[in-house]
Amino acid sequence: MALTQGGRANKSGNILEGNVEAILNGHNYFQVGNYVPKEFILNAALLPKRYGKEVYIGTGIYHTDLKVDFYVVGSPAMPSGLIFECKWQESPGSVDEKFPYLNMNIQNYYPAPTIVILGGEGMREGASKWLKARVNDNHN
Repeated sequence: MALTQGGRANKSGNILEGNVEAILNGHNYFQVGNYVPKEFILNAALLPKRYGKEVYIGTGIYHTDLKVDFYVVGSPAMPSGLIFECKWQESPGSVDEKFPYLNMNIQNYYPAPTIVILGGEGMREGASKWLKARVNDNHN
């Protein structure tokens, strides 16, 4: 059965997240959970270098649950941790339309410095430039 465009995009996004996870594992970070609250990641002190996937960090600008792709803890340089968000868009779609929502949540609700990893060739011209220009607006 052939994948739909959405199915292909989801698969490619999973590959991007898998690459991030492989890099974390290669640097001796251990996964301590999926779909867990940030407090679990922050307090799982038995593993000094740890991360969680789809970590609940609170509510966002719409007052709905907010989850991040990766929450990484264990670097002395980042005492509050580091968040990774992975955004993949291979063909024209809606991922880049969500950048303002993502940026406002990072500015106002993310509890740690955040890196947004972009992949694919389908983002609108100027979308990634717009997001990169927001970096200095984010002080967490």
